[in-house]
Parts: sequence; C-alpha cells; structure tokens
Amino acid sequence: MTDRRCPVTHAVPPHRLDPTGAHQHAVNDALRARGAAVPVLLPGDVPGYAITRHEELKEFVTHPDVAKNARHFAALRNDELPPGWPMRTFATIRGMITADGEDHRRLRSLVTRAFTPRRVEALRPVVHELTGTLLDRLAEAAAAAPDGVADLRRHFALPLPMSVICQLLGVDDAYQDRLHALSNEIVSTQTAPERVPDANREMVAILGQVAAARLTAPGDDLTSALIAAREENGDQLSEEELIGTLMLTIIAGHETTLNLITNAVRALCNHRDQLDLVRSGAASWGDVVEETLRYDSPVSFFPFRYPTSDLPVGDTVIPQGAPVLVSYTAAGRDERAYGPDAARFDVTRRARHLSFGHGAHFCLGAPLARMEAVIALEGLFTRFPALDLAVPDEELVPHPSFVGNSPQRLPVRPGAAHSG
Repeated sequence: MTDRRCPVTHAVPPHRLDPTGAHQHAVNDALRARGAAVPVLLPGDVPGYAITRHEELKEFVTHPDVAKNARHFAALRNDELPPGWPMRTFATIRGMITADGEDHRRLRSLVTRAFTPRRVEALRPVVHELTGTLLDRLAEAAAAAPDGVADLRRHFALPLPMSVICQLLGVDDAYQDRLHALSNEIVSTQTAPERVPDANREMVAILGQVAAARLTAPGDDLTSALIAAREENGDQLSEEELIGTLMLTIIAGHETTLNLITNAVRALCNHRDQLDLVRSGAASWGDVVEETLRYDSPVSFFPFRYPTSDLPVGDTVIPQGAPVLVSYTAAGRDERAYGPDAARFDVTRRARHLSFGHGAHFCLGAPLARMEAVIALEGLFTRFPALDLAVPDEELVPHPSFVGNSPQRLPVRPGAAHSG
C-alpha cells in the first residue's frame, strides 16, 4: 500500500496481545517499530494482524480488497476458532459494522434516516441537565468518603453517556446497569469462554424486549424510528439487523464516550498547563476532545477487517482471510504523522486523527460523542477547578481489554466547588 516496494512476509514471531490491556502505549511503540502491519496472536492463539501506523491504517480501511463481512474470515469459515471465543461477537453481529458494499449502504441509509442531526441536537439540553445532576452526585460521593476521593468513571463518566444512549433508544432506566455490565463482558478480551454466549444471549433478550415494546407502542426514540425507517423501495431492517444495530449502538454509544471523558480528565490532570490554555481561551474544550482522541484514543485495537486477497501493507503481506485489527491508539502517536512530539498531549495541535474511523465506516455517533464530552468536561472543570487525580498516574489499572482503552477507575479529589 503506502510502501510500493515488493513486500515480503517476515518470518517473525507474532506479538501476543495482552487481554488485560496493560501497558498499551508501550506495546504500541514496540509494534510500530516492527512495521505498519504486525502479526499478532488473539485470545485462544488465533493468528491475526494489527495495523499500527496512521497512513497505512487510513489506506487499509478504504482499500477495495478489504472487507468487514465475516464470511471472509478464514478461521471462522473453516470452524477453527476455539469454543466460546471472546471475540466472536465482533465478527458475527449483524449490522453496519459487519457489512460491505450495497448491504452496508442499505443498513447505513436506514440508520441515518432515524439517527438524524435534529435527533442528536435535541439531546443537548438533556446532556446539560444530566451533567449537572451527576456533578452533584460526584460531590456527594467525595464528601461521603473519609479521604474525599470519588471514582470519576463510576459516578460521572459512565452514567452520563449510558443515560443519554438509553434515552435516545427509549430503553428503560431499569436496564441501564445490566446493559453496561453485559457490554463490558462483550467488549472485554478477558471474558471467560463459558460466559461469552450467555452475555450475548442476555443482551439480545433485553434488546428484544425493548424492540417489542416499541413495536406495539412507538415513541419519539431511535428504536421506534429504526423500526419505522424504510428505504424508498420499502426495504427496512430485519429483526436480527435491528437487534444488532441496537446492540452496537448501546456498546459503541456509551463505552467510547465513557473512555473519552475518562481519558480527557486523566490527560488534563496530568498536564495542568494544557488545562490553563483552555481556561485562558487559547484552546477550546473541543480542542481537548480532539487531542484526547488522538493522544489516548478510547478505542485501541478495533476488530475486524479481512483482506479478500493477499494484501501488501508496508513490508508485510497480510494473507487472504486473516482477521485484522486497526490500532487507533498506535496510529494516534505515529511520529510519521504527528512529528517527533507525537507522544505529547498538546491541545493546540489541532491535528486530524482517525479515532472515529475513516471512509464508509466512519462512526455515525461521532457528533453525539463530541457533544457529550465537551459539555461534560466544561461542566466538570468549571464546577471543580481544582479537581485532580487522587493516585499517581502509574497506579491506574487499565480496563481489561485491548479493544477499549481506559483505566478501570479514575479516583479524583474534586476539591471545593466553584460558587459561581
């Protein structure tokens, strides 16, 4: 692709991806040094590849010989995956994320008809109100703790996008905690094999109940709009496609934003000079969001794409049918794209990133995620100007996944609330 020399497949041992997600950026540095496309071992010793550099990733995801449909996944097609493989859902879920060509265009068109800019903008006052409520709860949690420490991820970064996405979809509040727990199990690359099918079945069952309720009593929500959406030829989502779309919306709609808010707060607390730039007006909260997406992407190794023929990427040939992960965290710190200071958090950088994808599969939820993160960060640091981490950064434990990228907890001391 980018490198036009005759590539060869190197006989190098594959890198075994750590399912705990430990030392993500150090791993990325080592992988980028090995090349643009690196052989890796997925859970269960399933061989695959990871794309680690910005330009090659950008080219790969738009290459005509790269597919998303799992019928191109050789190990799946040949029944070579271990039982209860924790990453099977990423390959087999029905929806836009696993569709190609005309099928993808049809599904995306139907979802776009329902997930309109007007619907997203209508959530702005909801996000503002929720932010205020959750900041009160964060303050209460810290005040109730003997050391004045509260987990920002649990009390703020999680319930905000989860509440918003459930309101968007018309999902009852009573399901929120369970849907988050199931989402965590599905996204985690450390989930026990015996739990994988059960977690999927339970989420499908809950979302089936939601869809059935909206079918009999439609409301002003995305689920009802998805059920009603039709193309000009009368085509609409099948039941399986509807449930798959709801599952993807739940998972991507809150996990990504949860990690984005958490990672942004972490970065600002570790780079107070950058926070000062925002407060002085030299940069905006939108700039913070975009730089966080580049510097510490909420999604790391995102599954899957499959070459439909042996495909050269840099100095490597990825064989037809191999599962390929694209690493947004690795590409985000690629010095070839961002210069020698790529590993530095700089809210004035204003560089383009790939963290919401690129090309036909660019994330439809990006405007909502950006809006939520901007409102959340501005509200948080306005209310608690002295907010800081309560533990050294190196003590933060990563979420157990190499797909998602964020710490499991973010203990903070909010400090005195601003009275204005």
